[in-house]
Parts: sequence; C-alpha cells; structure tokens
Amino acid sequence: MFSSPAALAGPEDHGDVAKPTVVLVHGAFAESSSWNGVITDLRKDGYPVIAAANPLRSVKGDALYISDLVGSIKGPVVLVGHSYGGAVISAAAAGRSNVKALVFVAGYAPDAGESGASLGKQFPTGTLSETLAPPVPLADGSSDLYIQNSRFWKQFAADVPEAEAMGMAATQRPVTQSALAEPAASLSWRTIPSWFMWGSLDRNIPAALHAFMAKRAKAREAIEVPGASHVVMISHPHDVSALIERAAKAR
Repeated sequence: MFSSPAALAGPEDHGDVAKPTVVLVHGAFAESSSWNGVITDLRKDGYPVIAAANPLRSVKGDALYISDLVGSIKGPVVLVGHSYGGAVISAAAAGRSNVKALVFVAGYAPDAGESGASLGKQFPTGTLSETLAPPVPLADGSSDLYIQNSRFWKQFAADVPEAEAMGMAATQRPVTQSALAEPAASLSWRTIPSWFMWGSLDRNIPAALHAFMAKRAKAREAIEVPGASHVVMISHPHDVSALIERAAKAR
C-alpha cells in the first residue's frame, strides 16, 4: 500500500504536536500489503503512513530509492524495515536528517562489510536456504530467488493460517541472489536510535542473531515475541504498531 503523493507533504498535526511520517519497508519474499494490520493501527492513531514498494534488486539501489522517498517528506520520519528491509533502511537513513528513529521488525542491522548471507553463517540455525526454489536466471546475468510454495508456510509464516500463508506464497516478491550477499556500507543504526522486535520461532533469521544485532546497536527496546514467525508484523500487528509508536514518541 503506497500512499498518494499528497501524503508526502509531511506529518499530520494533532493538537500541538505534529506526528512523524512512518515509512514501512518490506523485505524479501514479502510485499507492501504485509504491513496492512500495522497500517490500520497507525492510521487510527493519526500517523501518516507510507508502505513503500521495495524493489529488492540491490541494497545500494533499494536504499537510494527509499532515501529519495524520505527526502520528499516534510518533517520527521520513522523508518521501519522488515527482514532484508532492515539493511535497506540502515543505508537509506544515511545523510537524511529528518529520520528520527529506526525500527527493525525481524530485520537485519548489518555492520560494515556484513550481509544477510554472512550474518546467517555466524548464526547457522536458520533454514531459509533449504526451502529456496532453484534460482531464476535473469537477462542481466543476475538471478531471482523465491521460497518454494510448498514450504513457504512453515518456513516464513508458520503462525498465520495456512490459507493466508499460501496466498502470501503466491504473491511473494523475489529478491536477487546478489542482494542478499551484498555487504553493507552505511550504518545509520550507530547514530540514530533504534528499536527491535522479532519472533522466537523465526526460521529465516534466528532469534539469537536478532538479539545479537539489537545488543550491538544499543537498541532502546529489544522485544522477542514468543512463538512468532518471521512475519511478526502480520501475526502480531498490534505489538509492532505499538513499538513503532513508542519510537515515534521518543526523544
């Protein structure tokens, strides 16, 4: 769900305090509608929201795309990234003085030279690689990755109803193989306050890796949701929206 251009004017005024715009960035194998439950809560509470369509082509290119979007917004912004989208917001916030907070929702927060692939090797209990379909070759020499439809539910979204998960599998957005291996350059989580939430049963990014990244980033809050899968924003939207609102209100 991408808001109309009119929404890019900036934060809405409620009383004496203008609320920041929340920019939601989905990760690999997901798409912007994965934020629908969170969007409902945020809009009900008066927050302007944009759920960006992350291209999933390269960390650098995707970050430039999100950075340009952030630069078009008047007023403060809270950047929220899921999964691979965490690496994207880490880079996109660099040099954008209006980004007041970073929220990682089951998201990567890589250090310089790290990638999703290299972090996975440090915490090798994730099972994503076992569930991927054969790479799809592209004309430019790169390859797209998908999760096998038959394994998507248990791997990616085990705590949502099977029928819903199978719909997600059919609409999943592919990520390039090279994007998951691309080393990070910009590390805005070192200078911008951060918040983290993840599921204890995340099979894409192990809970231990989330805890490691949150501790390293000196997160204001680091919350593990018992029993939640990689799509904690779908299965626990109220918890995620509440965390985002706390980040938005923080000084």
